[in-house]
Amino acid sequence: MDLIRIMNVKKTYKTGITAIYDMNLSIERGEFVFIIGSTGCGKSTLIKMLYREEKPTSGKILVGGLDVAKIRNGKVYKIRRKIGVVFQDYQLLPNSTAYENVAFALEVLGLPKSEIHGKVMKVLDLVGLKNKAKQYPNHLSGGEQQRVAIARAIVNGPKILICDEPTGNLDPKTSMEIMEVLEAINKLGTTIIMVTHDIDIVKKMQKRTVLLDSGRIVKDFKAGEYKDESN
Repeated sequence: MDLIRIMNVKKTYKTGITAIYDMNLSIERGEFVFIIGSTGCGKSTLIKMLYREEKPTSGKILVGGLDVAKIRNGKVYKIRRKIGVVFQDYQLLPNSTAYENVAFALEVLGLPKSEIHGKVMKVLDLVGLKNKAKQYPNHLSGGEQQRVAIARAIVNGPKILICDEPTGNLDPKTSMEIMEVLEAINKLGTTIIMVTHDIDIVKKMQKRTVLLDSGRIVKDFKAGEYKDESN
């Protein structure tokens, strides 16, 4: 069953630049999909529309049955609760521990402390940081900080995890460790959409891969089909 459906979507910014042209894409529940393409091809615009930071100019985007563009600004939280987002630069609170960074995502929902504790420790364990719950970001490596960011993104049990260049600041070994964490999360049922420039990761992981060029989908590779397009 399709969890995400993008139908005839176009996105033109107020500057007059069109970032996405007549895009059609379906992503099933539980898939792991890479979005790749050169800088300026529309990758970031696409994912921003999924979590309603941007609206399509025309067309329709359905996420979990909700028409994203039609959600009123005051109700955007309804879609945001279905989606976790991980960025390249971690975006952690520097004066909060790993535990507190993850717990914050639940505190804003008003959950009781006892429930928060159980959920936070569970996801920290999943990303391999249970023993570093009391560490502050500046005492963690880049890879560990990204693991905290991933834990924070999934602690509320979102159906979808969007990763925007999550390995962009990491060395190859650490990048693959992050990919192993993401694969484990995917195996638990979370749909993952990952934007990346790292073709080595794409080739190693062999997941479904959508190639964009100038705002259009030019190839949609099934899992195991991707070969480096530059060769």
